[in-house]
Amino acid sequence: MPPQLYEFHLPLSPEELLKSGGVNQYVVQEVLSIRHLPSQLKAFQAAFRAQGPLAMLEHFDTIYSILHHFRSIDPGLKEDTLEFLILPLPVVSRHSQELPAILDDAALSVLDRSAHLNALKMNCYALIRLLESFETMTSKTSLTDLDLGGKGKKARAKTAHGFDWEEERQPVLQLLTQLLQLDIRHLWNHSVIEEEFVSLVTGCCYRLLENPTISHQKNRPTREAITHLLGVALTRYNHMLSATVKIIQMLQHFEHLPPVLVTAVSLWATDYGMKSIVGEIVREIGQKCPQELSRDPSGAKGFAAFLTELAERVPAILMSNMCILLDHLDGENYMMRNALLAAMAEMILQVLNSDQLEETARDTRDQFLDTLQAHGHDVNSFVRSRVLQLFTRIVQQKALPLTRFQTVVALAVERLADKSVLVCKNAIQLLASFLANNPFSCKLSDTDLAGPLQKETQKLQEMRAQRQAVVASAVLDPEEEWEAMLPELTSTLQQLLKLPQEEEEILEEIANTETAEEVKGRICQLLAKASYKQAIILTQEATSYFQESKPFNHMDPEESEETRLLNLLGSIFKGMVASTQEKSSQGSAGPTGPEQDKPSMLEPEKSRENEELVKQEMLVQYLQDAYNFSLKITEAIGIISKMMYENTTTVVQEVIEFFVMVFQFGVPQALFGVRRMLPLIWSKEPGVREAVLNAYRQLYLNPKGDTARAKAQVLIQNLSLLLVDASVGTIQCLEEILCEFVQKDELKPAVTLLLWERATKKVPCSSLERCSSVMLLGMMARGKPEIVGSNLDTLVSIGLEEKIPQDYRLAQQVCHAIANISDRRKPSLGKRHPPFRLPQEHRLFSRLQEMVTKGFIHRDPLWIPFKEVAVTLIYQLAEGPEVICAQILQDCAKQALEKLEKKSPSQEDLKETPMLPTYLLMNLLSLAGDVALQQLVHLEQAVSGELCRRRVLREEQEHKTKGPKEKNTSSDTTMEEELGLVGATADDTEAELIRSICEMELLDGKQVLAAFVPLLLKVCNNPGLYSNPDLSAAASLALGKFCMISATFCDSQLRLLFTMLKKSPLPIVRSNLMVATGDLAIRFPNLVDPWTPHLYACLRDPAQQVRKTAGQVMTHLILKDMVKVKGQVSEMAVLLIDPEPPIAALAKNFFNELSHKGNAVYNLLPDIISRLSDPEGGVEEEPFHTIMKQLLSYITKDKQTESLVEKLCQRFRTARTERQYRDLAYCVSQLPLTERGLRKMLDNFDCFGDKLSDSAIFGAFLLVVGKLRRGAKPEGKAVIDEFEQKLRACHTRGVDALEEIEIGQAGSQSAPSATKKQSAVSRHQHLASAASDDDFVTPEPRRTARRHPNTQQRASKKKPKIVFSSDESSEEVELSAEMTEDETPKKTTPIRRASTCRHRS
Repeated sequence: MPPQLYEFHLPLSPEELLKSGGVNQYVVQEVLSIRHLPSQLKAFQAAFRAQGPLAMLEHFDTIYSILHHFRSIDPGLKEDTLEFLILPLPVVSRHSQELPAILDDAALSVLDRSAHLNALKMNCYALIRLLESFETMTSKTSLTDLDLGGKGKKARAKTAHGFDWEEERQPVLQLLTQLLQLDIRHLWNHSVIEEEFVSLVTGCCYRLLENPTISHQKNRPTREAITHLLGVALTRYNHMLSATVKIIQMLQHFEHLPPVLVTAVSLWATDYGMKSIVGEIVREIGQKCPQELSRDPSGAKGFAAFLTELAERVPAILMSNMCILLDHLDGENYMMRNALLAAMAEMILQVLNSDQLEETARDTRDQFLDTLQAHGHDVNSFVRSRVLQLFTRIVQQKALPLTRFQTVVALAVERLADKSVLVCKNAIQLLASFLANNPFSCKLSDTDLAGPLQKETQKLQEMRAQRQAVVASAVLDPEEEWEAMLPELTSTLQQLLKLPQEEEEILEEIANTETAEEVKGRICQLLAKASYKQAIILTQEATSYFQESKPFNHMDPEESEETRLLNLLGSIFKGMVASTQEKSSQGSAGPTGPEQDKPSMLEPEKSRENEELVKQEMLVQYLQDAYNFSLKITEAIGIISKMMYENTTTVVQEVIEFFVMVFQFGVPQALFGVRRMLPLIWSKEPGVREAVLNAYRQLYLNPKGDTARAKAQVLIQNLSLLLVDASVGTIQCLEEILCEFVQKDELKPAVTLLLWERATKKVPCSSLERCSSVMLLGMMARGKPEIVGSNLDTLVSIGLEEKIPQDYRLAQQVCHAIANISDRRKPSLGKRHPPFRLPQEHRLFSRLQEMVTKGFIHRDPLWIPFKEVAVTLIYQLAEGPEVICAQILQDCAKQALEKLEKKSPSQEDLKETPMLPTYLLMNLLSLAGDVALQQLVHLEQAVSGELCRRRVLREEQEHKTKGPKEKNTSSDTTMEEELGLVGATADDTEAELIRSICEMELLDGKQVLAAFVPLLLKVCNNPGLYSNPDLSAAASLALGKFCMISATFCDSQLRLLFTMLKKSPLPIVRSNLMVATGDLAIRFPNLVDPWTPHLYACLRDPAQQVRKTAGQVMTHLILKDMVKVKGQVSEMAVLLIDPEPPIAALAKNFFNELSHKGNAVYNLLPDIISRLSDPEGGVEEEPFHTIMKQLLSYITKDKQTESLVEKLCQRFRTARTERQYRDLAYCVSQLPLTERGLRKMLDNFDCFGDKLSDSAIFGAFLLVVGKLRRGAKPEGKAVIDEFEQKLRACHTRGVDALEEIEIGQAGSQSAPSATKKQSAVSRHQHLASAASDDDFVTPEPRRTARRHPNTQQRASKKKPKIVFSSDESSEEVELSAEMTEDETPKKTTPIRRASTCRHRS
């Protein structure tokens, strides 16, 4: 059949071209073999050169055959085919060039038109099929590259095709675009292009987009070519509907496409003018069922990403279609909600961000803001977090109306308490943005704003009151005005009637007046001016002159003249005033005359007053908003400061940055947060530590000032503020920060210079400023000891010279500063040089000795802390410090004896006991205790370290002097050296030497310290005789320090220590002894171990100070494994609900740290639960819930959860009260249960099934069901349903049983309740246990409850009364009023510690 007579139908699949179809339909005659293809392609090329593009009509079979064998043919043939179709001269390119002339040919015959149409279809079909074949091969190559790695990827692609296909894609698409841009519809009948042709071209584009690599940057030209091709199809070929459907489908299935499609759609809407495409796509998304999207997360994710990015590109176009999408704000899928909220935010930022918005636009903006604020309380934390992020952007770009500031700030402050860490983090960021972009002030102190606000508010009230008075007088009621002037008018009238006047002048004026109305006006004006006499005379004349005119003709002859005149004046005045007000209210022109020009002259003045009033109102509103904003920021500071010690590093960093910003804005409370972040310098997280350092760099290292000295002055002033009322811990933290800055040379020399000038009083400063300068110098000496070391004599002269009165505070800080020139730690083995020490004759020690001894006899409370620091410094820096301190002790004791002798000069009266001032005895005991402790530290650290250093040097010297033969004489010695046994033995020898000195010599009768022991024991043993609180505190602390020296002495005095710990009425004494016994527990653990219950007992001390100290000490001992963690740890759990927040925070920190020690919390939970739920010694139900919610949050491992569930279920059988049932049920409900945990509950259902009649217990188990349903898999839902059915069945049966009891079986059924009361036994009673929890550790994987089937049977037969292990372990006899020998614990449990014979500092 000739080519002009057939018609080429575009096939849905290539095989359709092989089948004969309708009449004149083109069919491929033969699929050529692979070996014939090269020759046939050359024949096609020859025919093309002869016939042009229409040669395709005769040689289409060749192209079809190439496509058919595409996977098998040579790459070179593929390249030749592609080049033949698309290069500038070959088939498709040439056809596209010739088509414009053909389309413009009006004389084109039907056969020629049909031939060109078939050629166009064949060319496009062939080109698109070839493109898709290359694309398929490239995709397979990419998958192979993923397995082989990216190296050599481009070379492999070139090997597969013979060329780089990715570079050739764009020309193919551009050629197709060029074809579609022609007016090719004339080739079809009736100029209607068939849908199949458009689908062929556009389908190719969509298949290219499905390739995941299309979104890569290198494929950007291809993406742009596809976008332009589809844009032409949209504008010229009615492709809108198909494109909308296809885009929706691709968004649901290809997660890489949203950004690509957004770029395309925004280009079509702007450059191609196809704005309606946005509406169509949005309408399709809006019609999607929200419930359906909740089941299709991938589709929802695609739609959400598309809408979010589309709003960024074309917010104005999308805004007109937003109403279609609003249903998804109430849908379950949070990603769709986030997308719509982000779109609203973009519209606010890009479209509705103007002060000159029309009313409709303003309403739309307000609706969007309302929606954003409402979703700040969304059920999903990701949505709440997204809302805060969006508001942060809005605030940063200053698009939030001022009227919304307070509500959005309130929302941010409220979200600080959110359970989600992400929400809290974004709330902090939002508040920081509010601060940085606030329109109020650079300083936001509520105290500074309160004064101006009050002043301006009062001024506004005065202005309003003044204006109201003016308005009231302007619109005064005529009746009231007449009543006001009537008394004076009456008296004037009465005087005139008695003494008549001459009125010739007035008569003459009236004679010249034309009307009575003008006279009435004159009278009214005279009355208004209070010219009553003139008004009366004029009225009298007018009555005679206008006898026929109103109102002068209405005169009653029966009334007196006075009454007639008053009535006439009243009617004239009231009538004229009323008519004037009516005219002014109607806006009519006022009467003429010189008197009537005054109101018009007052108009500018009234306008100015109105403007001033408006300005004042705006000022007051501005100050009020600023004040409210500062109050909210202050409220936020209190909440955010509590988040500073969260476990999440990013949150802590945000908190630190927030406080830096708040401090820079001058909020007074910010200093609290700046101080609170100081301990974070010790954080193990490098990010947190660096954030603290950066914060202090910003706040203190970049002060304002014109010169280096001015900057240094500001820096020192700011650092000194931190030292005001600072604790020891705060000072240590600041010292660490300054040490870091000094080591990195971040502090300028001008700072050090100015500090020395203030310390030496070269610059005028107060005593506190001088003291803080010395403190700062000492802190800097930690980083560079030469700062103080090179000026040691200067420091001694500053603080230790003799003065009257002596400044002990300054002297104490000088000692601290000097102490930093040497390393206080025990010298390491690597150091071969001797430690830094000064000779005994040094001026420093002589001054210290003199200040301590001379200050001993004075009653100065600052002497005691100075003396402690002085003794420490002597032991740290002096050669032979014990000699100096022994001399100090002897001198002070001598002074005390001299005082004692002066008190009793007469030896005759022997009955009178000599008395020593209490403060002297206190000073003496305190000094002795300090010397004792520092002597111990000196021996354990300095002497021991020096012995070790000398031994190592001696061994090295011996090793060098030995010959080579001597070195190899003993193989045993060599082996010992290799194993490190030689050094270990030597260490033990040295430690034993130090221990023997402490045990045998320090408290021996020949030593100075031993002389103070009898006096110390006498004071401690006689609290009634020595009742002074300060003396008792000093004596108890000194006794603890003496006990640290010797195990023998400690053992002999432990009973006295613990008696004082329990029975002393002074909280300071109990607190001191708690610290002392904690130190003793570390040094002599075997001695203190029997007394451990008494340590735990202090956790319930009524004094807050003692509880806090006990909590700190027990935290240290337990976490360092220095005491056994027994059931009494429940006392630490009780501190979680302590009314004092610092104590509760301390307990929370303890359990946080304990949870990191393996299974510690898990193993302790049974005892804690049983003790806290005990009806006699536990806590109330609500506090129990608070405690257990915290403790059970540490159970995160599945095995622990499963085992704990099983244990708790079995405990229902051993519980004794309804309260214990409820507590156990609550604990089960707080566990993070899994499906395996649920099966454990089903296996033990009989344990708690009969307790489900209680609504609280039933509700707790229903809560478990609710938690399990949230993340349950489909196969697990059946088990959950079964469990819930059993719960409800048991609950209902229990209710029915209760109803039966109420009806008639109360007598027989109420016996168990009575039995329960009788069987409630004391917690100290011995009971047999059938289910011991001693082995409460993480179970082995294969261990099950079925291994011991007879255990439960035996228990059920005997039915013994059961208690928990914690009840058995709490049988210690309660402390009596006085501990006797019988009460003293005798049995000691050896606790082996590597450091038992060493003091830990």
